[in-house]
Amino acid sequence: MGLGGCILLIGGGAILAFATDWKADSINLDLVGWIMMLVGLIGVFVYMSIARRRRMVVPPTTTVVQDDEHRYH
Repeated sequence: MGLGGCILLIGGGAILAFATDWKADSINLDLVGWIMMLVGLIGVFVYMSIARRRRMVVPPTTTVVQDDEHRYH
């Protein structure tokens, strides 16, 4: 799930938790909203940690091998 999906989860969860007054007999929509926001926040943190690892630049190492056999012939 990308960053956009995580933000949509947070926004949709906030709408369900705070902006609706629907009552359903079999499901608690406030709890569903909080769960969606929690999953969205976890997704944002995971996405950011993966993005930070991708941005790390490891300097290339160069190995110089000298061949002494061909130097003196």
